[in-house]
This record gives sequence, structure tokens and C-alpha cells, in this order.
Amino acid sequence: MSATFTSLRYPNYRLWFGAALVANVGTWMQRIAQDWLVLTVLTDESGVAVGITTALQFLPFLLIGPWTGLLADRLPRRGLLMATQGSMGVLAVGLGALVLSGSAELWHVYAFALGLGVATAFDNPARQTFVAELVPPERLSNAVGLNSASFNAARLIGPGAAGLLIAAVGPGWVFVVNGLTFAATIAAVALMRPAAMWVRDRAPRGKGQIVEGLRYVRGRSDIMVIMVVMAVVSTFGLNFQLTSAMMARVEFDRGAGEFGLLGSVLAIGSLAGALLAARRERPRVRLVIGAAFAFAIATAVNALMPTYWLFAVTTIPVGLSALTMMTAANSTIQTSIDPVMRGRVMALYMMVFLGSTPIGSPIVGWIGEAFGPRWSILVGSITTFAVALAATAWARRSWRVSVRYRLRRRPHLEVVYLDAPSGTTPEPSPTDAPPTPTPERARAA
Repeated sequence: MSATFTSLRYPNYRLWFGAALVANVGTWMQRIAQDWLVLTVLTDESGVAVGITTALQFLPFLLIGPWTGLLADRLPRRGLLMATQGSMGVLAVGLGALVLSGSAELWHVYAFALGLGVATAFDNPARQTFVAELVPPERLSNAVGLNSASFNAARLIGPGAAGLLIAAVGPGWVFVVNGLTFAATIAAVALMRPAAMWVRDRAPRGKGQIVEGLRYVRGRSDIMVIMVVMAVVSTFGLNFQLTSAMMARVEFDRGAGEFGLLGSVLAIGSLAGALLAARRERPRVRLVIGAAFAFAIATAVNALMPTYWLFAVTTIPVGLSALTMMTAANSTIQTSIDPVMRGRVMALYMMVFLGSTPIGSPIVGWIGEAFGPRWSILVGSITTFAVALAATAWARRSWRVSVRYRLRRRPHLEVVYLDAPSGTTPEPSPTDAPPTPTPERARAA
């Protein structure tokens, strides 16, 4: 089996991968239907209303993230996942029924978005950490990359299918279909064999465990750099549903089908980025920062495209760079932390990564309304470039790192620690945090 798909050797992970693909298709369908319902049915093309809907869906990550991570460290994750997946299915079907009855109002969508956000806040750290129980530790980075591939393969199918279904029968049925897809995940988790799992030790009950997680993260400068970069990028740059909806509807005067197609084209780049990520055994902080620079450039080019089709094509490098950045961040954190702390650390990461959306989405929506949809993308490009530049400068100063690029020699990129004699090449560490100040080190990339 190819190194890219090596985690599929394990039966429990195969079950998870297949069920996640089905559920992710439904999730992408609902995202498209929800934004289109708000933008074109319940409002007069209000980017602010779409931004508020997105913000409410991610607000619980900001408010209750640390507690949901602690539960993921304490409770059996199989049972927790079945409960959260069932809750999300019920909410999706409920919203669909409301829309199909013709009685849906904007505040109803806001309420369901908030409810779905609460369920997802409990689901996410459990789902992120559950993957570590399905494969051996040396395959975790590959499994994380394949999870991203599943999510983005679903993005190839979901938005386009949602656009066609919205045009044919309206958005209500999209919500119902999404609700039914959660049954696949529940069934897969129920069918897994406990004897074939790599079950990690659970955190015992005790006082101060959330504070313990915060101290752990604060003591890891590499994780802090990743969190700062991803918080800024998520706040202003990763608002694809909002910005694509405004570009399709307002800038290019297109319908639901063309809006859905933008998500599918974006997923071509995202899927490529995920498959490349699955091949990397040791992602590092430098990859996160480098991908952030690439994302800033790609989104700037994308925002300036004069026609719908050029805009659509240039979403491919946007998806590639965004997915490389997100998967590298996730894998770097997961593969370098104490397993007992994994739920709390991942919840804190998701809190800054997804919890920043409630802050950014309304701002980006307002910018799109006030200055035009193109500026809703450009603001993400500018802020991403700025935070990547700041992270690079901080790392060079604090970690005593020099980066050398040589066009005509291999390796092209060399990361050198400046603190002692040249000529020694250390074993690669799981992060790019500074080494202990012993011998001088040089590391080729």
C-alpha cells in the first residue's frame, strides 16, 4: 500500500475514514445551504447576516473549548462521539423540517447555528484525539493527513451537490440529508473492535486540570507560535463560505449552482494539500509559516481575478496552501504533545483556531458590504502575510535560527541553529522549537 494511505491498513481506521467521508459530504452540503438560505432567502444579500450565522456556529469553541477538551481527556471517546454525532444529526433534521414547513426565520437559523456549534464544540476535541486510538503512534501524522483528505474529498462533492439540490428542491432537503449522514459515523464507531485500538490513558479527575493544560501550552513556544498564526489566519482569511457567497452573488451575479461549484474547485487544491500532508512523517512549525506566506499570496491573486471562471481556477492554490497550513499545524501539535494532555491541548488549539471565527466573520462580512467582496478576501491576505512575517522575525530572534535558500544547490532550504559549532546535524525533532543549547546544529529541509 502507498505510504500516503498506510493508515487504511487498520480496520478500525478504515471504518472511520469511510463514515467520515459520508458525514463530511453532508456537512459541506449544509454549510452551502445555510449560507445560501441566509443570503438569498431570509435577507437581501446581507453579508453581515451570513457572518453572524457563521460566528454563532463557532462561538461555543471560544466560550467552552477548555472544558470540552477536558471531557475528551477524561471520558471514553467512543461514547462521547456517538452522543455528539447524534445531537448534530437531530439539529440538522430539525432545521430542515422548519425550512420545509415554510416557517423558518432568520433568528431560527441563528439559534440552530448556535446549537450546532455547542454540539460541535464537544465533538471536535473528541474526534481529533480519537484518531490516535485507531492507528499506532508512528502512523498518527498519516492518519491526520488522511482525515483532511476525507474532509476535502467531501468538499469536492458536497458543495456541488448542495447547489444542484438547492436549485431543484430548495435548501430544506439539504439539511435533512445532512442529518441522516451522521448515522454513518455512529454505526462505524459502534462496529469498531476495542481490542484493535491503541487506547490512551485517560486523565484522572482532579482540580486545576484546565489550568494545567494552559500552563503546558504556555511552556511550549512552538505551539504558541502555531496558535497565534492560525488564530489570525482563521479570523480574517479562512472565511471561504462567506467570501465565496458574496463573490458569486454580488460580484459575478451568479446563482446557487455556481456558488456550490466554487467550493468544489477550492477542494481540488485542498485535497492535493491533504494527500501531500499524509506523506509527511514529521511536519514542523516552519511548514506552517511557509504555507501561511503562500496562502497570503494565493488569496491576493484570487481576490483580483476579473471573471468568475478565473476566480474559480485561482481558488485551487488557495485551497492547497490553506490545507497544507492547517494540516501541518494539526499534525505538529498532535505528534509532539503528551497523550494525556492531547484533549485539552487540541481543545485550546480549536478554541483559538475556530473560536476566532465569531470575531472575524461579522467583520469580514461588513468589509464585503462596505467596500466590496474583493476586499473581504484581501483583508485576509494582508493580515496573514503580516502574522507570518512577524512569526518569522520572532523565531529568528528567539530561537536563534537562520534560514538560507540556495537556488542552485541541494538542499535548497537550510535551517541553521546559530548557537555552536558547525558541522553537526542533529536528529530531527518533532518541532522547530530551539534545541537544548549544547552543540551547534544545522538542519536541512
